[in-house]
Amino acid sequence: MLAVLGASPARPARADSDASTAAVEIDGRALFRVGGVSAYPAAKRAAAIAGRIRALAEDPHFDTRNIRIVETEHSSDLVGDSRPIASLFEADAEAEGLERQPLAMVYSQRVREAINQYRHERTDTFLRSAAWHAAAATLAFAFALWLVLWPTQRLINFAVTRYEGRVQSVAVQSLELVGAERIEATIRGTLRALSYLAVAVLAFLYVYCVLDMFPWTRLMSRRLLGYVLDPLRKIGGGFEHALPKLIILAVFGIAAYFAIRLVRLFFEAVERGAVKLENFEPDWAMPTYRIARTVILVFAAVVAYPYIPGSESAAFKGVTIFFGVLLSIGSSSYISNIVAGYALTYRRAFRIGDLVKMDDLVALVVRKRLHVTHLRTLKNEEVTVPNSLILSGKILNFSSLARSPGLILHTSVGIGYEVPWRQVEAMLLMAAERTPGLLREPAAFVLERSLDDFAVTYELNAYCSTPTAMPSVYAALHRNVLDVFNEYSVQIMTPAYRTDPSERKIVRKEHWYASPARRDASQHAADE
Repeated sequence: MLAVLGASPARPARADSDASTAAVEIDGRALFRVGGVSAYPAAKRAAAIAGRIRALAEDPHFDTRNIRIVETEHSSDLVGDSRPIASLFEADAEAEGLERQPLAMVYSQRVREAINQYRHERTDTFLRSAAWHAAAATLAFAFALWLVLWPTQRLINFAVTRYEGRVQSVAVQSLELVGAERIEATIRGTLRALSYLAVAVLAFLYVYCVLDMFPWTRLMSRRLLGYVLDPLRKIGGGFEHALPKLIILAVFGIAAYFAIRLVRLFFEAVERGAVKLENFEPDWAMPTYRIARTVILVFAAVVAYPYIPGSESAAFKGVTIFFGVLLSIGSSSYISNIVAGYALTYRRAFRIGDLVKMDDLVALVVRKRLHVTHLRTLKNEEVTVPNSLILSGKILNFSSLARSPGLILHTSVGIGYEVPWRQVEAMLLMAAERTPGLLREPAAFVLERSLDDFAVTYELNAYCSTPTAMPSVYAALHRNVLDVFNEYSVQIMTPAYRTDPSERKIVRKEHWYASPARRDASQHAADE
C-alpha cells in the first residue's frame, strides 16, 4: 500500500529546511510541503501527490466530501473513494511542528479546497472573466507605455532647451574640460535609460499579471516572478550578512579620509611657510604629502582587507594573487620611475622653470610628475624623459646659481701675438659692456687660456641672471666682439703660415696700451 501511495516504508528524514522538502503545487499554488529520502526524493514525492490530486479534480464524478483519513501504525493516509492521495509520516509532522493526526486533517482540507478551485478556474465563466481582465491589462499596459514614451522626448527637449545656456557657460568656464555636447548627450542618455527601465518594469508586470490570470500559465508566472525575486532575496540576504563588515569598512574609510585631510592641511601650511620645519624645504611638502597619503591608504587597505565581503573565498584570493603578479611584472619600470621622481625632488636637482642640460639636451623644466619630467627645449619642443633615466645621468643646472651671483657666459677668441694682450682684454670688456642681458656687477673678466702655435686664446667671462636668454645674449655678445675688433682693426684668429714672416710678431712697449686700453698709476709705475 505504501508503494501505491508514493512513500517508502522507512520513515523519511526530518526536514530541517526547505532544501530537504518539496512543495505540492496545483496550478502554481503550494498546498503543503513533504519530505523525502535518498531512494525517494521529496521533489518526486511531491510531484506524485500533485498528480493524484489533479487526477481527482479532473474526474467530474468525484466528490470532495469523500476524502477521508485512514490511520495505520506508521502513517495517516489520505484517500478519496478508495483512491490513494498521500501518506503522512511522523517525520512530516515533526517538520511542521504538529501531531500527525491534526496535520492530516489540515492537509485533507487543503486538498478539498485545491480540487474545488481547480474545477472553478476551468469553467467558462471564470475563463471569460480572465480573458476580459487580460484585455483590460493589455489596454492599461499600452496606455502606460504611451504615458512613459511620449513625454520622454518632450522632457528631453525641455531639459536641453531649459539649460542650454547654462551648459554652454559651464563649458566655457571650465575651458571645455567637459564639452556642452557631451553634457547634452549625458542628459539625453540618462532620461532615455530611465524610460527604458520603466518600460522593462511595466512589461514584466504586464506579462506576470496576464499569465497569472489563467490556470495553465499561472505556474509560469510564478516561476517568472521567482527569477526576479530570488536574486533580489539573495542580494538582500548577502547585504544583511555583510552589513556589519560594511559598517566597519565605512568607519575605516571615514578615518582614512579625515587622516588624509589632516595631513594635507599640515603640508599645505608647510608649503605656504605658515609652519616651518628645520632642514625641510617647502618644495618637499606636497611630495611628502603624497607619500604620507599612500602610506595611509595602504595601511587602511591592509587593516580593512579581512572585512571585505568575500575576501575569505578562494576565488577572491586567487584573483588578488593574479592581479598582484600582473602588477609586479608590468609595473617594475613604472615603480622605478616613481622612486626616481621622489629622489630627484628630495635631491633638489632642479625645479620647475630651471634651464638644465641632460646629456646633449638643453631644455627648460616645465612639469615634474611622479614617473616622467616634461621639458621644453629652446626651440619650443616638448620632451618627456622618464625619471629613472634622469636619475642615472648627469644633470647640468644653469638656473640654480644664476640668481646669485649669476651664471657665467663665456666665449673665446684667438688673437695673434703682435696684438697687445691689454688691448685685447679692453676690447673684450668693451664688447661685454655693450651687450644687453649681462650684469655689470659682478664685473666681466678675461682669461688668457693658452698660448697656442699661432695665436693667444682669450676667454671673455660675463655674468648673466637669465639663463633662458643665453642664446640671444651669446648672439649679441658675439656681434659686439666682431664690431669692437673691427673698429680697432684687430684681426681675430691670425691665419697659419708655413714660413717665418719678414717681421717679428711682437708688441713694442709703446703699443702696450693701444686704444681702447687704459693705463692706471700702478701700471705706469710698474712699467717704468
